Amino acid sequence: MSDDLECDHESVPVRRPVARKASKARTLTEIRSLARSHTKTAVNVLVGIMRSDDSTPAARVSAANAILDRGWGKAAQPLENGEDGVLQLIHRIERIIVHPEHFDGEDAGAIA
Repeated sequence: MSDDLECDHESVPVRRPVARKASKARTLTEIRSLARSHTKTAVNVLVGIMRSDDSTPAARVSAANAILDRGWGKAAQPLENGEDGVLQLIHRIERIIVHPEHFDGEDAGAIA
């Protein structure tokens, strides 16, 4: 090689890997953790609204429901369907077997 064609490798900038953005799952975990750290304060606010005579009745009921839901879970909701009021679940598995000798050729382009 001639001297004119030699490359100076030291002058080529080196790219470092770009730091990856935080994953969505990690972000959601951080948000949950932050929210949970304020649980005691949030419950105290709800209790204050529930006990306050200055709060509207709707706000007091909403706060009371929120407190009960967090402490005891939401009440189970009955599921009703059909004329007799009972939820009817129908499971159906259907299997269609096509024999090559009975194939009419309509979908031949899709198979070929």
